[in-house]
Amino acid sequence: MTARLLRFGALAMLLALTGASHAQRAAVQPQPLKSGLEFTGAEVRELQHDDFANPGMLWAARGETLWQEAAGREAKSCASCHSDAKTSMQGVATRYPRIDAGAARLINLEGRIRECRERRQQAEPFKYESAELLGLTAYVTQQSRGMPMKTVIDWQNRHNFEAGRAMYYRRMGQMNLSCAQCHQENWGKKLGPETISQGHSVAYPIYRLEWQTMGSLHRRFRSCQSGVRAELLPQGSPEFLDLELYLAWRAGNLPIETPGVRR
Repeated sequence: MTARLLRFGALAMLLALTGASHAQRAAVQPQPLKSGLEFTGAEVRELQHDDFANPGMLWAARGETLWQEAAGREAKSCASCHSDAKTSMQGVATRYPRIDAGAARLINLEGRIRECRERRQQAEPFKYESAELLGLTAYVTQQSRGMPMKTVIDWQNRHNFEAGRAMYYRRMGQMNLSCAQCHQENWGKKLGPETISQGHSVAYPIYRLEWQTMGSLHRRFRSCQSGVRAELLPQGSPEFLDLELYLAWRAGNLPIETPGVRR
């Protein structure tokens, strides 16, 4: 924790020295778009590209098992409705978060899995950050690996997009920093031994060496909020979903990498 606070303190000093602008509020994609993998070392890149060495594959394998397991009062599995995920789930993750037609609200892939558990299988939904939810999300998302994001902003999700954009540029916490100050205005710069990435979400759920486990994008959001000493929002909160939508758009056509590996 001390090392993390020192890194964020160094970041605050870097932003002060570089005179980062806080007035910019436009929806902007970094140019050129770069995967977070490009800002890591060779060892991490090798881990992600090798399915036998990638630790995230352990969670994806657990998800594959869960896909076939019957659950709930309906005694149905995911495969009961969707058959072979390797076929039926191709490209699905490229379209999330999206508006759920039934509930008329924004939902991400984790939310869709929880909803299916509750509505279709009549089973207890998996808890956020549980090994089960991370595994099943990783397995489903893996079926879109290598496929470009296809985020569409329209009249249904425009207000969510605008709210996510506002949050991305909003200063927060005792350190008074925004997401944009790191990942939009200072990507590629050194922060201690690390290089600031563009902060894309295409590798989540992700195995982080810092965590020594798999984690969701919302866990990463909370980690950043903790780093700037801001109030932590709950996983699955509307604010995080809006931010997730903005990041999905911001990633443009970058391909999905799940399960990703980062430091």
